[in-house]
Amino acid sequence: MGSTSDKVKGKANEIVGKARQVLGKTADNHEEQAKGKVQETKGKGQVARGKVKDAVKNLVDKA
Repeated sequence: MGSTSDKVKGKANEIVGKARQVLGKTADNHEEQAKGKVQETKGKGQVARGKVKDAVKNLVDKA
C-alpha cells in the first residue's frame, strides 16, 4: 500500500472512530465508545505509517 493510501484510510478510520465514540456516548454504550477509540487509534497509526513511508522515500530519493 502506498503512503497516500495509508494516510487516506487512516484519516477515514479516525473520522469513523470519532463518530462511533460520539454515538456510543449519546447512547450510553461504553463498548461502542471503546471500539470507536480503537478505530481512531488504528487510523492514527495508519497516518503515521504513511508519513514514515514518505520520509523514507524522500531519503532514498536524495541518495
